[in-house]
Amino acid sequence: MALAEASSRYPEGASAAADPHRLDPLSRFTCPVCLEVFESPVRAPCGHVFCTPCIQECLKPKKPVCGVCRSTLSHGSRALDLEKQIEMTETTCNGCNKKMNLSKLRSHAAACSKYQNYIMEGVRAVTKDPQQDTRSIPNRFTFPCPYCSERNLDQEGLVEHCRKYHSLDAKRVVCPICASMPWGDPNYRSANFMEHLQRRHQFSYDTFVDYDADEDDMMAQVLLRSLRDQ
Repeated sequence: MALAEASSRYPEGASAAADPHRLDPLSRFTCPVCLEVFESPVRAPCGHVFCTPCIQECLKPKKPVCGVCRSTLSHGSRALDLEKQIEMTETTCNGCNKKMNLSKLRSHAAACSKYQNYIMEGVRAVTKDPQQDTRSIPNRFTFPCPYCSERNLDQEGLVEHCRKYHSLDAKRVVCPICASMPWGDPNYRSANFMEHLQRRHQFSYDTFVDYDADEDDMMAQVLLRSLRDQ
């Protein structure tokens, strides 16, 4: 688990530049699929290492590929060198500060309530404040007509209104639906707004988009759930 801290010893005179894992000692022991400490590590022919359960899942498709380099994936061999290092490397739980061998971290973290609280604190830290000023949040539920003074139209209502009253209007206008989206450009004027409505707004973005989603938040929640599933 990349959130834990592991002790690391380097020969005298060694530098971070000499070892790319200097800043993150656990990265060499982290599976690129489950993002946890290797469980029975297997080295694929391409050289990348995975947990045994993870590589078994990756091999299920008809044409399996390595999730890191996308080369053809096949059954590898046990990475006994990594297994030995995992058994010998000492780490500390970020929740209760208990020291243990890295090989014990998975089972410990799944049962340690203080570690799970530590994870949840990280989730709360990246979760957006629900009490934020609502005036800064664009209205994505009702829209004004870009041609006339008609307002408070929902998406379907805007499409129907423009189809009924402005189907022959050639004026270049800004799409109010797109302009309200996080990726929208409020200054872009569509050359053919009616065609734009027909192509882009046949469904509601609300059905498919979580506007408040935070990538770091989602990753922390995934890591937490993976611990609880062990």
